[in-house]
Amino acid sequence: MLRALGLGDFLTAVPAYRALRAAYPGHETILAAPSMLAPLAELTGAIDRLLPAGELEPVAWSGPPPEVAVDLHGNGPASHQVVEALSAPLTMLYASPQAPDAKGPWWDPGEHEVTRWCRLLEWYGVRADPGDLRLRSPGPSPYAGAVVLHPGAASAGRRWPAGRFAAVARALAREGHRVVLTGAPDERDLTRRVAAEAGLPSDAALETTLTELAALVASARAVISNDTGTSHLATAYGTPSVTLFGPVSPALWGPPPGRPEHVALWHGTGDRPGDAHGTETDPRLLRISVEEVLDAASRVLTPPRGTPRTT
Repeated sequence: MLRALGLGDFLTAVPAYRALRAAYPGHETILAAPSMLAPLAELTGAIDRLLPAGELEPVAWSGPPPEVAVDLHGNGPASHQVVEALSAPLTMLYASPQAPDAKGPWWDPGEHEVTRWCRLLEWYGVRADPGDLRLRSPGPSPYAGAVVLHPGAASAGRRWPAGRFAAVARALAREGHRVVLTGAPDERDLTRRVAAEAGLPSDAALETTLTELAALVASARAVISNDTGTSHLATAYGTPSVTLFGPVSPALWGPPPGRPEHVALWHGTGDRPGDAHGTETDPRLLRISVEEVLDAASRVLTPPRGTPRTT
């Protein structure tokens, strides 16, 4: 199974991993993905081994060809060639304008990322449940019951302003919530700045491994984040969440519909009205106010606090 992408991409394909495990119970299931994801691969209960792989790079496969190879990565020749190079008797992949002759279902650019990969498998006769997103418990967290804020994102286009995250953190802390901040290793300055502006202690800006982040989210009272892998962890553990969307619609990458514990905030139209890799904050993100985030947080945080809110 090729899915050599980041945390959010990995988590949206969990139902596909599980479906393939159920369809081929006597096989070893191997995921070609970044090595950092190995601890979470174990928590799916569907992956026997993670084979370290870079995005669209050849897979370091040894031994006889796998019996089945699945492109859970993309829809064109770049990812198809990586999978087809394994010479599996059965290769599952999407057809698209870039690969019109591929033997598979036609790619739908307006499809939610979770259902997209389930539909691919269904076309090949493998039953898949898009709702099967839960991960196993990663273990206890020393910050159980905290409200987790994740102000970072892979690109500036998906980052709500740091000052607004600080205002949210300050208001929640005044209500009596324990607030902690998370971020990628290269976002350490960002989380420290938000903590300082919010008046939080310096140790509220956490440095975590991926397993520790999973444990933190699994035990949190709520997660407030940009459209990043951390928001998908909240879905994976059923943790109440508020996710802020800008360049890409939550209809494509948001939490499952019909789950009131997950709130997606967005002020856009269409599927991808902005640049998810942009260098400036998307204008749709800027339309989301501090008060709107706090109102959403009050809907998912239980029990509600009675302290008057200030921002």
